Amino acid sequence: MPDPPDLIHDLASLAGANVGRDMHAFMAELYPICRSISGAGLRETLNAIGERIPLEISEVPTGTEVFDWTIPREWNVREAWVRGPDGEKVVDFCDSNLHVVSYSTPVHRKLSLEDLQEHLFSLPEHPEWIPYRTSYYREFWGFCLAHRQREALAAGTYEVFIDSTLEDGSLSYAECVLPGRSDEEILVSCHTCHPSTCNDNLSGVALVTFLASLLRELPLRYTYRFLFNPGGIGSIAWLSRNEERLERIRHGLVAVCVGDPGSLTYKRSRRENADVDRAALHVLERSGADHQVIDFSPYGYDERNFSSPAFDLPVGSLSRSTHTRYAEYHTSADDLDFVRPEFLADSLEKYLSIIEVLEQNRRYLSLSPKGEPQLGKRGLYAPMGGLQDRFASEVAMLWILNYADGHHDLLDVARKSRLEMADLHSAAVALCEHGLLEELG
Repeated sequence: MPDPPDLIHDLASLAGANVGRDMHAFMAELYPICRSISGAGLRETLNAIGERIPLEISEVPTGTEVFDWTIPREWNVREAWVRGPDGEKVVDFCDSNLHVVSYSTPVHRKLSLEDLQEHLFSLPEHPEWIPYRTSYYREFWGFCLAHRQREALAAGTYEVFIDSTLEDGSLSYAECVLPGRSDEEILVSCHTCHPSTCNDNLSGVALVTFLASLLRELPLRYTYRFLFNPGGIGSIAWLSRNEERLERIRHGLVAVCVGDPGSLTYKRSRRENADVDRAALHVLERSGADHQVIDFSPYGYDERNFSSPAFDLPVGSLSRSTHTRYAEYHTSADDLDFVRPEFLADSLEKYLSIIEVLEQNRRYLSLSPKGEPQLGKRGLYAPMGGLQDRFASEVAMLWILNYADGHHDLLDVARKSRLEMADLHSAAVALCEHGLLEELG
């Protein structure tokens, strides 16, 4: 059976031509759905993902204690609008699901423009964009609209209507698990709670879905757990229900904001130098593309919960532009035109490359540590020196043998030698086959 890393490399090449376009099309399918941290839109999204990869959906009932949090009531909205003094609708949920503050309580009343202003949100600095606002844990109702439109509202009496429900129900999250040869796991997570915003985070949803679909085709070393959950409260709920299995997680990534034109950004795990951090840095440095690496902070996405002190899981995050660092963030301008197929494909390729490195990385112990072993008599060294076509593999073997002390892994060797991880992995396999190395894990 072919070795998984070679297959991952092949998959990245095969997927490249059309995968970005297909990911973008999947985002377009999900874009109109009104999602929140609970409710019918979230389930509809998970069901759409489940048509592409095998999913197990979990429901956490309202009122459930999850560490310091409580699962809130389930929110659903059917209709919402504001009618002006002339009776015409000036804001309509049908036009954009961003028009309603997420988790708005039901309301039907008439009020003056002055009183209505306390429930309106807009962006003066971007007068054509609709902001995205939420009120998950405080009872409130509100509307979001373009500032240009808000400025044009005439004095008078307005009628507001929000046909929503806040009732006992549940919070939904879903997992796709791909078993590997080992019970040790790689966790890949994304949040599924945002309505019609694309980079944040339909791009992450599409990337994780397609990543799981591609990896299904492979015989894998690690078990992979792909988590689709509402941000914040979803990861807390999942952690509270899975404490007994967390010790299996060896590496993790949070996929977010992966479709915009910005350069790649890797946010380190709380451990700062976990294997996933080293693998991500190796991939980005070898890619030659513009990128930046930022330190862990407890502000961001679900990596902050996975990295909370009691767990300290080795989970980093690879994005393009980071949240709040692009003007379109949490606005209607974060739409299907803002994300591009070529950037989605590039982000997916980087995730595959990181996984390839993690699959390849091993520690070895030399079984002939006293001096350099004779490679020539084993057919591992060219009988005549200076043949360039074998130089890379021979140099890789020498580097590995020198650092096969049980303490250094292939990522250490890659950093010191500046050699490709794939070449080092192939050389290590050959050395094991000839009885010169013992794999330690």
